[in-house]
Amino acid sequence: MVADYYTASAEFYEMVAARHVRTSAGPLAAALAGVDTARGPVVEIGAGTGRITAVIARTLPGVPIIAAEPSVPMRAMLTSRVFGDEDLRKRVTVVAEPAQKLTLPDTVSAVVIFGVVGHLARAERVDLWRNLRGRLPEGGPIIVELMGVGTARRVPPFRMLRETIGEQTYEWWTEAEPLEGEVMRWRTSWKVFRRGELVRTNSDTYDWENLSLEQLAQEAGMSSSLVSAAGVPGSPEIGRLIR
Repeated sequence: MVADYYTASAEFYEMVAARHVRTSAGPLAAALAGVDTARGPVVEIGAGTGRITAVIARTLPGVPIIAAEPSVPMRAMLTSRVFGDEDLRKRVTVVAEPAQKLTLPDTVSAVVIFGVVGHLARAERVDLWRNLRGRLPEGGPIIVELMGVGTARRVPPFRMLRETIGEQTYEWWTEAEPLEGEVMRWRTSWKVFRRGELVRTNSDTYDWENLSLEQLAQEAGMSSSLVSAAGVPGSPEIGRLIR
């Protein structure tokens, strides 16, 4: 069975994604610059609700995109976003397979993997790199969001986000503790307030392995480079693995 990390909190995800794309769109566009799109579609693994899909489409006009998202409610929002945009509707194919079971064409131009690699076991990652490497042209990149916090450590509870919709205010809280090696167990909670009163909460837990770009490059048998997001507070670390 492939774990489902997002269905339980999918109703809140757009609040996170809206902020995430503001800080990651620039670095992602820089990482995609110069991609030769003649070799086939760009593959996005873990497309979520489609905000990063839209960045890929704007950065590489005309290229077909395979957007893979296994979570049903997340994929519903992704499909809605694609269906509602005339350009995306022509270019984006939405598929349900997770990274471990993804079926791909013989050749692809580039791969984008945000919010996924730390969920995979090492053997699953190695299989994924092998599957992707043979389909990429020389110089074709795999663009990875690292999402590490350095050495695995305890992270005390803190509020990541606070947004208001109508009469309700939503807070997203997170904390973590180290497990074996560089794996961390994250606990996240959404708190929904109405007129100052807590009306409901939603919590979930997942494990994430802290991985450096150098570790991923070694696993993949590829060279690597880090894409800088200088001057963009809160921007994620984005790396390029290059065949």
